[in-house]
Amino acid sequence: MNHRILQAPVVLRRALSALNKKHILVGLLSVGLIGCANLSVQGLFSHYSAGLKQTHLLASQGEYAQALETLPESVDGELLDGMERGRLALLAGDSAASKGGFDQADLAAREQQQQAMIQISEGFNQAGSLLTNDNMLTYSPPDYELGFLHLYMMLGYVQQGDLTAALVEARRANQVQEDARKLRESELKNATASAQKNGISDNVGAVLSRYPDAGSMLGAVQNGYLFYLSALLYEAEGNLNGAFIDFSRALAVAPDNQFVASAAMRVAFKQGRKNDLKLLEQRYGKYQRPLNSQSQLVVINEQGIVNARQDWRLPIWFSDRNGNLETYSLALPYYTSFSARPQKSFHIDESDVMPEAVVNVNAMAQQALNEAMPAMSVRQILRVVAKNEMRKSLSEKDESGVGNLVANIFNVLSEQPDTRSWQTLPESAGVYSGMYSAGKHAMTVDGQSIEVSLQPGKTTLVWLSRQGGKVVHWQGILGGI
Repeated sequence: MNHRILQAPVVLRRALSALNKKHILVGLLSVGLIGCANLSVQGLFSHYSAGLKQTHLLASQGEYAQALETLPESVDGELLDGMERGRLALLAGDSAASKGGFDQADLAAREQQQQAMIQISEGFNQAGSLLTNDNMLTYSPPDYELGFLHLYMMLGYVQQGDLTAALVEARRANQVQEDARKLRESELKNATASAQKNGISDNVGAVLSRYPDAGSMLGAVQNGYLFYLSALLYEAEGNLNGAFIDFSRALAVAPDNQFVASAAMRVAFKQGRKNDLKLLEQRYGKYQRPLNSQSQLVVINEQGIVNARQDWRLPIWFSDRNGNLETYSLALPYYTSFSARPQKSFHIDESDVMPEAVVNVNAMAQQALNEAMPAMSVRQILRVVAKNEMRKSLSEKDESGVGNLVANIFNVLSEQPDTRSWQTLPESAGVYSGMYSAGKHAMTVDGQSIEVSLQPGKTTLVWLSRQGGKVVHWQGILGGI
């Protein structure tokens, strides 16, 4: 079989031929104009990135309040809406609105997890999406987005000084990511079965072979930022075993990060892990034990805005039930790049210091899309066939040609890619840590002065987010060194 030529699946052909053709056009318009709770005009005839273009641009320029104002009102459900609003409100300095957004998203995510298998089945069986596009499906966030949701809830509690609640979120973050991973694996298995059942496995392979692929790497799958933050919290709690495990996981993601290595060595020393400490010292140098009078400064540096998904069109050829070859276009989302710009330096007192990256969010977004692409391709190919079969059925009984024309227009306009993703996340995040004398210290970040207060024998966490020359920051005290 030519991988670019599709044949209408047998099950689908039989189902469509059994329909009352007089009602096909009515049904088509009903699906398109009425839809369901998940469908909007935005999702039907456009896509998420197009609707969020201004918001994304304003956020990248550091105009957070304006970006929040331009965010569409609950266009794509409470989960994605809550994550976007929570993040923008955080950057705009509205902690109450930020917490409200994240809590809304968390509640929606819990409800969705309880119906996980329904969501998987919905992706292939929902009639509305089969006749419109994937934007009609309930948005199911990839595990890296769920990880960031709990990460920001963790940070919110740290900012309030509630380390106990922050640790609860740290534990939840690991669990929800694991649940999401299992859901993703189930979706892939379901997609494979659906492709085989409908005889389109070769066609799916042809689409995937031509899809822009960034490849795979550990840093695109595991969130070093989340591991590092949870390790800091475990250490503050006195859970050295948990701290060493998560510092080690962060180091596996970012093996060249000297600051993460120093943290792992510090905990290995405190816990008496002589063999682990020796191995770390062989690669990263001798561990320098801090003085009792010293304080530790830890800076988390977020910068930039994650890439938005773009519209990618792939022409394909398929044969209809009469054996006629026709050309159609698949609409799929893709990312133009998955790289992240180097971390930017800042000043502490009179010294210029450079944070080192722990996560490239662009790479995580790309990897998540790569993993979702097989299921997306199955739905897309089935959709192309269904729409064409419906158009053919209309043309056979409509001598005026109006029905065929309407169906053609509807098919073209409604073929939109699913570009939904959490588009206000940072592009990357890095960490810096160092030992300083207790007291006041001056930080200068992108021309903005920040006074940092360090307590003897304690760790002070400074959180920075930098977009378009604007800096958002706060600081809090963690446990002892």
